[in-house]
Amino acid sequence: MVAGAGHAGSGLERRAMIGVIADPVEEDVVREFFELFKTPWEFYRKHRHYDVLLRTADEPVDETAKLVLSYAGRKLRFENDKDIRVCRRRSHSRILAYQGNAIPIYGDMVTFPENGDDLLREDDSQQCAAYLNRSTEKVLARVGYDLFGEVRSLLIEGQPPANAGIPALELHIALLRDLINGCRIPLVEIPPVPDGHPFIACLTHDVDHPSIRQHRWDHTVFGFLYRAVFGSLRNLIHGRVPLRDLVTNWTAALKLPFIHLDLAKDFWREFDDRYLELERDLTSTFFVIPFKNYSGASANGPAPVFRAARYDAVDVTDAIQKLMAAGCEIGAHGLDAWLDNCRGREELDRIRRLTGVSEIGVRMHWLYYDQQSPAALEKAGAAYDSTIGYNETVGYRAGTTQVYKPLQASRLLELPLHVMDTALFYPSHLRLSSRQARILLDRMMDNAVQFGGCLTINWHDRSLAPERLWETCYRDLIQDLKSRGAWFSTAGQAVSWFRKRRAAVFDTDFTEQGGVCAKVTSDHPDNLPRLRLRIHNARESGQIGAHGSEGYVDIPFDQSVDTCVGCEADE
Repeated sequence: MVAGAGHAGSGLERRAMIGVIADPVEEDVVREFFELFKTPWEFYRKHRHYDVLLRTADEPVDETAKLVLSYAGRKLRFENDKDIRVCRRRSHSRILAYQGNAIPIYGDMVTFPENGDDLLREDDSQQCAAYLNRSTEKVLARVGYDLFGEVRSLLIEGQPPANAGIPALELHIALLRDLINGCRIPLVEIPPVPDGHPFIACLTHDVDHPSIRQHRWDHTVFGFLYRAVFGSLRNLIHGRVPLRDLVTNWTAALKLPFIHLDLAKDFWREFDDRYLELERDLTSTFFVIPFKNYSGASANGPAPVFRAARYDAVDVTDAIQKLMAAGCEIGAHGLDAWLDNCRGREELDRIRRLTGVSEIGVRMHWLYYDQQSPAALEKAGAAYDSTIGYNETVGYRAGTTQVYKPLQASRLLELPLHVMDTALFYPSHLRLSSRQARILLDRMMDNAVQFGGCLTINWHDRSLAPERLWETCYRDLIQDLKSRGAWFSTAGQAVSWFRKRRAAVFDTDFTEQGGVCAKVTSDHPDNLPRLRLRIHNARESGQIGAHGSEGYVDIPFDQSVDTCVGCEADE
């Protein structure tokens, strides 16, 4: 045990233990939710005392808990018995206002016109979507949506682009934490925050076009010429780029015939040196396409011909070796792995042979993905996936800042993709200026500081070169991440840290004093930051939403120790 750890926070006070009553078909999503909200819990057992009873199933139980919390998007039996008026809201994607945040609800929802609490309020009707009953020693809290149904929807279907900027799953966790602490029940958790840092920053690069010479005179080259000549002029006129960018792009366009004649330097070929210079003393991950001139398959047959890359992973062997020598990671930029595990195994093996590394992660080219992809990627032997994100915008497709396990997989973890440069700047997408992009990115870094987790960024191989010239924004982003104290990791390291956190367990069989013990049960790489055990103090005011009055103590720990909170520590 950690000497003295038992006295952190509030002495011998019992920490919250959550008993969960849910439909058996929800067991997988309940387990995953509590990997993301890492706090002591278990499925409800009779004759067991719980501080918090969380239920989504409408059945009577022995309600001796201090807080009985019911989530459902329908009227419950006890509301009929007590003649509580309930209004059903069936339309898709309603918005709830919570502490200045917007929580989108994708399933059925109910509001309480007469018994509501201002904690949650529906935007359209301005009716309350939650209420609390403090008429007895215990608190009855009612929230008008199905928590685990919402989590399932986020992890499987994801959010529409219109709600991309909302970390919905993290807000569901924040609301539950708020309800527990606000009911004067102390709480312990292992937050998604590496010790010594407020969050993780994962810099990644999809290598799609490592050489313009290899394209000859195909659609990519003509697209480059159009954007370099006409797009740059239009952007200059609208004040979106400086004059020097126009000059650089027009000069590159004039050089193009000489590049094809091998009389001028290929300005796309320098991506490895450019990124090593920008990311000096940092680590990042490069996803490399395994096979050239192969477009792969889409959900409806062959993918468009122009999805095919004009290079093979072997063509960038020198760059791969240079990047690995600098501490960077090489992953597979998959073509068919998302739907064919046999083809996926071939793609991963191609990268294994070039790198000599057995554990290879994947991100699908063009972000191809469907609900069967986690199982296919797992069978293919991928160490992790980092495909879940948006092509057309930036944000939280799965509603979370955290690495999570897709419900269709048994071991594969997903590192969500949050920011992609093309989504920020392409005219067909957000079409932001550098200043506008920095404002948006600053907001996402604020979310990372607030919720922890990992901010995953994808800056393509050619994005520092003409015609894109997005280096200044990327350089500023790195400096902003440094100033906020982020831990910079490769994609594989970020996933490994979350595996370490997932391996942590709470001893739910309390000691007589009501203590909680946490430990990591398996070995993990030594170069990963330690975990934190966060001990929340119960709010004296008992007021939900009083974030300013909430306090906590963090205790760092790793796999070598057990940490006991709320009981006498072993000397």
